[in-house]
Amino acid sequence: MRYQNTKTLHKLERNWKKVVYPMAIAASLTTSFTWADTTIRMLHLEADPKVVSVWEQVAHDYEKANPGQTIKLEYLENEAFKQKLPTLLQSEQRPDIFYSWGGGNFQTRVDAGLLKDVSKEMEDVKSKFSDVSFNAFNYQGKQYGLPYMVSQVGFWYNKSLFQQAGVDADQVVTWDDFLGAIKKLQAAGITPITTAGGDKWPVQFYWALLTMRQAGQQGIQDAIDKKEPAFAGEDFIKAGEELKRLVDLKPFQSGHLAASFGDSSGNFGDGKSAMQLMGDWNYLFQAQQSISGKGVGDDNLGWMNFPVLKDGKGKATDTLGGIAGWVLTSEASPEAVQWLKYFSNIEMQKHLASINMIIPVVKGADVAIENPFKKRIAQNIANSSWHQLFYDQAFGANVGSVVNDVSAGILGGALSPQEAAEQVQEAWEFE
Repeated sequence: MRYQNTKTLHKLERNWKKVVYPMAIAASLTTSFTWADTTIRMLHLEADPKVVSVWEQVAHDYEKANPGQTIKLEYLENEAFKQKLPTLLQSEQRPDIFYSWGGGNFQTRVDAGLLKDVSKEMEDVKSKFSDVSFNAFNYQGKQYGLPYMVSQVGFWYNKSLFQQAGVDADQVVTWDDFLGAIKKLQAAGITPITTAGGDKWPVQFYWALLTMRQAGQQGIQDAIDKKEPAFAGEDFIKAGEELKRLVDLKPFQSGHLAASFGDSSGNFGDGKSAMQLMGDWNYLFQAQQSISGKGVGDDNLGWMNFPVLKDGKGKATDTLGGIAGWVLTSEASPEAVQWLKYFSNIEMQKHLASINMIIPVVKGADVAIENPFKKRIAQNIANSSWHQLFYDQAFGANVGSVVNDVSAGILGGALSPQEAAEQVQEAWEFE
């Protein structure tokens, strides 16, 4: 996941009497290994109590079955995680295992010698995962970790606000349809969209999806391969122009340029905006961030895939999202490798899927998905002709930050679509 709302590094104390945890998971995961006394540190940006309670119980069961093994689960808020991780990885405080997205940032860390090659150790579990997800943590033929979940970005929308404005989500197919819906919502006195310009990465989704819809898979690949004019080409300028068309309608909530992801999700959860472009993880987060703590309920919540561009080369089935997982640092012990394999069991994946936390990557775990939104999104990804990783992860930290910056620049009127494309290209030339 790309979020959370905790503000400092913290350790959650275990209170086993309050943990509600299926005994089947504990039974299926408990296997005894004989290792030397060791502490295994695992760092994540997840802090949802429902997920943490599951992890803590699994760690407890593992420690009980393996005397001398101590699992130390640690958490950082999303932005702090991204900012502090590079320093942590160079220090004596580096974790043994940490949360990672596939793509350029992951590959950069491999190249820097920060991650551990666990190809041999993971060979016996490879067949349990979907090929695409497992290979997200394979680089130049070597495996450095295991996948955890997949995700998709799309529009969450409020059905009652759509109905008030006379907007039919099923009829929003093209970008022009979408802009028309924006005008209807505004005419009804409804704020069409909430976003988080302060954090920038949520805004990047617009530029990313518009470039995907305009350039298509081959166009994006050509740009990645530095085939001139690459990211400075007409397709990328055109995508920026389409984003500017949206911005010129002034569809966002007041203060959107300074808003955080939590602010934006709370705004949507409180029914103050009709839409939010965000990943499937926002299903729970918008409720958590709302004043009521309940957010937009299932009966009033809708999901739309990002619309297509009339003359674009991309397909409606092309999806943007992530493949997230866990990687091991270079000095991680054999015990840490075994713990990660244990932690990635199908029963764990099934349980987290059943409580609407993840779209699982272990084969067969998807049968546990009960939520209709998660089912639909899982099917979207399964049917996708091309699943593009988040640009700010796929392109590496340097280029990714530029993509975030130029997206916010177009949103705030500080950059033209051409300037934005040129800046991304300039950053890519130096990769």
